Amino acid sequence: MNIQNAYNAWSETYDAVQNKTRDLEAVAIRQLLGPIPFSNVLEIGCGTGKNTEWLAAKAAQVTAVDFSAEMLAKAKAKITADNVRFQQADITEAWDFVAAPVDLITCSLILEHIQDLDFVFQQAKQVLKPGGFFYIGELHPFKQYVGSKARFDNGSGVFELKCYTHHVSDFTESARNNGFICEQIQELFDDNNRESVPRILAFLLSKQV
Repeated sequence: MNIQNAYNAWSETYDAVQNKTRDLEAVAIRQLLGPIPFSNVLEIGCGTGKNTEWLAAKAAQVTAVDFSAEMLAKAKAKITADNVRFQQADITEAWDFVAAPVDLITCSLILEHIQDLDFVFQQAKQVLKPGGFFYIGELHPFKQYVGSKARFDNGSGVFELKCYTHHVSDFTESARNNGFICEQIQELFDDNNRESVPRILAFLLSKQV
């Protein structure tokens, strides 16, 4: 089962089943972006809309993008705001779906499925306004080191999705090589237990003017 088909299948239970990674990343994006004003947003990996509604409440326009048609269908059923446009797209190809430069890009729990980080950063640089922000929230590589990865029960057992491990330095080097400044790095822990392995790694980057 490829990534697209896997998320299509997962969409049936994605909102209903406990998912610590999903829920903690939702905390991260709100903490990092809460103090920042933004108007035009490109949301990469909108899934079933877990962050879309919050972004739309702050922004004038949100383009919510996902690879999975079924995930998008769930999001569209929940979110009918006039300032949200849903778009199915593959971010490993040119981002021609972006009509005009944006001042914020968010990328949630998707880069673990993307092998080439540099391509994503290159595309983000092209569609982001100078001084704009790029938020990334991912399963922490430390969690991957101990065996955690995206998985779900498909009815016949637990299915593990194809994932790539990107180390912290992979993100920071791709950012630097493509003209981004790291404004903030945040690590979030289950139950805020800082003695445990962090679950979420989140970055707030800005595009150099």
